[in-house]
Amino acid sequence: MLRDKIKQIWPEIEWIKDEGLREKVTDCWEYAVGQSPLEPEDLQKIPFSLLIDNCTITFMTHKRTAVQLSVEIAKIMQTNFETDINMDYLIAGAILIDVGKLLEYEISEGKLGTSREGKLLRHPFSGVSIADRFGIPADVQHIIAYHSKEGDLGKRTIESIIVHHADFVSFEPFQDTKRITV
Repeated sequence: MLRDKIKQIWPEIEWIKDEGLREKVTDCWEYAVGQSPLEPEDLQKIPFSLLIDNCTITFMTHKRTAVQLSVEIAKIMQTNFETDINMDYLIAGAILIDVGKLLEYEISEGKLGTSREGKLLRHPFSGVSIADRFGIPADVQHIIAYHSKEGDLGKRTIESIIVHHADFVSFEPFQDTKRITV
């Protein structure tokens, strides 16, 4: 069953305490996988970015790392700054930031690439559309919309700031153009 496969690749979904939100997040992933040429198992094999040549880090390794980093950053901030952070929104948003990527992919001549739709609408936009379809709260949709470069011109919530940086910390070090090697 597809839902069980989603839960297997995304154990962090269980970290969401609000059962309704947890189910909606799972619904989003189930829908996106259903619309994608990929199966849940493929997400554990494909590179996390088509922008990095010979990328050996998988989509799910990157995604789960971004979620885990987000949670750890939030916990430290809550402790050290006595900051109020909605952990359910943070976790749900971190899990959903790349759900729209599943609609960006196509397989042509046996090779994974970006579809025409993926070139027209990047994943923050399609991700918000999927999230809205399933009644995900606006605060979580904000995290999805503002996690990438598209959000650089607007203001971000504290949860969105954390997820944005966790996502880039687990992305930029693997781009040769962003890293100094000695």
